[in-house]
Amino acid sequence: MYQYEPSPELLFHLDGKTAIITGSARGIGAATATLFTKYGCNVVITDLPSLQGQAASLIESLEHPQRAIFVPASITAWDDLRGVFKKGIKTFGKIDIVVANAGIMESKAVLEVAVDENDDPVESAEANRVIDVNLKGTMNTLRLSMHYMSRNAPSSDGFRGSIVLIASTSGYFGSTSNAAYIASKHGVVGLLRASQQLATSQQVRINAIAPSFTPTYITSGFGESVQKAGLEANTPEMVGTAVACAALDTDRQGTCCLVAGKFLRELENTQQDLMPDWLGSDLLESMARLGAILKDLGGYPLPPESAKI
Repeated sequence: MYQYEPSPELLFHLDGKTAIITGSARGIGAATATLFTKYGCNVVITDLPSLQGQAASLIESLEHPQRAIFVPASITAWDDLRGVFKKGIKTFGKIDIVVANAGIMESKAVLEVAVDENDDPVESAEANRVIDVNLKGTMNTLRLSMHYMSRNAPSSDGFRGSIVLIASTSGYFGSTSNAAYIASKHGVVGLLRASQQLATSQQVRINAIAPSFTPTYITSGFGESVQKAGLEANTPEMVGTAVACAALDTDRQGTCCLVAGKFLRELENTQQDLMPDWLGSDLLESMARLGAILKDLGGYPLPPESAKI
């Protein structure tokens, strides 16, 4: 088990950097933007156009409002999101940190299939939207971040940029009825793992944060039960601090920290340590040999274009 103990001194390394934070007009994203600007970071706040008023109020509330701009965009729209990066670079010079925070949750159980007036099963547009925002949108954010960061000159710490993906405890555990959310957050953990080889070659660090229950607009109505049970809960500010430390701690690459109040537990390294007990040493050795082959090949051999259906 790895209990992560971040150094408060890390926050001072935000000074002079520029960050893009998606979904940052409210909730965890807004708390993260507030913290970043407090410590001297320029922030590109991006969220849906309909949240422009909340973004404006957020910027007015900042200790240093001149360090923030709002660029409306949907992370599922490639051209919109590309425009966010271009605007951020044009305004502040380059992008050092990206926090892929934007996400949504379904409002009803999506595995229970409704039927129409003809008794035909109806597709869940809401489930599709959750997958689009949380997984496709995060992949869009990750791809654009790596592209633009790869053009940065390495900083004094040897890296060209730092990306933090916002996963969830639902990215590791899932037993509730929100199947689309759970599946999408498992996908975010998959992106964390799948991106490491390319990220290392581009001198970009990619880590993740997996918040446990955090009172935001997504989780409204659930907080009272958590409080009555006396369970550990986050505040958006707690998660924002964990995000900042993941973005700045140069010893971290490919990690994911579960944030649950006072508990800060690193999940990916812990999982690696448990592999022999989980899989057995014989299977683990076989999989390691397969992994070495794939590494020599530069990754899993992709099928030719002609093989696609």
